[in-house]
Amino acid sequence: MGNVAVIVAYSCATVRVLLSEGSGLTSRQVVTRLGQLGHEVELLSSTWLCLSRFTRHVRRIHRVPPFGTAPFSWFEAARAIARHREIDVFLPTQEQVAVLSAMGSGALGSATVVPEFEALCRLQDKVSAYLTLKELGIPQPASFVVKDIEDLGRVTAFPAFVKQPISTASMGVRKVSCEAQLSSAARALGLGAHRVLIQVAAVGELAMVQALADEGRLIAHHACLRIKEGIGGGASIKESVTLQDIRAYLEQIVGSLRWHGPLSMDVICTARGPVVIDVNPRLVEPMNAYLGGVDLVGALLDLASGRHPEAQAPSKPGTRTCQLLLAVLGAAEREQARFAVARELWRALAHRDEYASATEELTPIAGDPLAAIPVLAAAMATLLWPSLCRVFHSGAVANYSLTPRAWEEILSTAHRERTQAAG
Repeated sequence: MGNVAVIVAYSCATVRVLLSEGSGLTSRQVVTRLGQLGHEVELLSSTWLCLSRFTRHVRRIHRVPPFGTAPFSWFEAARAIARHREIDVFLPTQEQVAVLSAMGSGALGSATVVPEFEALCRLQDKVSAYLTLKELGIPQPASFVVKDIEDLGRVTAFPAFVKQPISTASMGVRKVSCEAQLSSAARALGLGAHRVLIQVAAVGELAMVQALADEGRLIAHHACLRIKEGIGGGASIKESVTLQDIRAYLEQIVGSLRWHGPLSMDVICTARGPVVIDVNPRLVEPMNAYLGGVDLVGALLDLASGRHPEAQAPSKPGTRTCQLLLAVLGAAEREQARFAVARELWRALAHRDEYASATEELTPIAGDPLAAIPVLAAAMATLLWPSLCRVFHSGAVANYSLTPRAWEEILSTAHRERTQAAG
């Protein structure tokens, strides 16, 4: 009975939460949900101008070194801030989960949720993830791990995607349609210095899958289709869906790795069923799931507090959401025309066509007028110069992406510390 009282008190209390970064879409959506729950939200950022600055839900922003080029300088700064601010829960909302996992869940001095580092290494880079899923028998497109230029002859089907092992938000992925493009893209993505993964394109709709596991037990999952593509391949419009076999695939992955924390996948819904094309050892854009009935953020806070949440019921299919910021930038990217941007804005604001039943998931302005600022800024910029869409996108991703050099530093440091501990 005493334990129950403690749990209820914690659930009702205001918690001070620190997010690992503020530029990404996931962080912005997590901020919204934490604000709805009544918690105090602070965040780390290597730049003063980040997406999550523009909301009433964020109490304070702390400047830190850039994660992608200095992961351990970032970590030391994060630890100092977490201790100084007496943070209750630290949530990694992007690739910072890699260094937190390497250092151990207790290294920050605040409660957090990260997988064991050995498990994370099985999924963090695209080559390792492909090999792990292959070992588990999870369906994937025809794929090749290529070590040198001579290996490229194994690829005979096109179109295909060339993937750098470490990349964020499709920045290290190139689509090719012939042998000449294949060779050029593979060299550009570092073939020779390291392996690259080549996947033959699968035919079907793209779906995004989010999941949460408690020490190998699947406690929540959700899937949504990309109805319309925004900038950088992101989804400007989504709709929740029930996918055949996905629950079984997730249970197999989290169970075999004894996974703890969030996990996300991109899948292609082919005529023979879903095939996995990407895995991320972190949370990705949780608001479509929440609006469909699955509260990934609330369950994540439960895990961080040391509780073991009950498994949530499946989400409701047919929940449609949109991200107007991505839609505006995507229209500018695709057509490089002011008319395209204006047309997209009109459709969204008038709730026409694909937007007819969609709820804004990224920058909801009800009770939060600051949320409109990024969309207004992007609209004004791209109506003047459509090519500015690339500046908005690449600048945001650069603030939180994990670089190959940073990943090598994390691997070598983790190996050294484990060797010293064993000795």
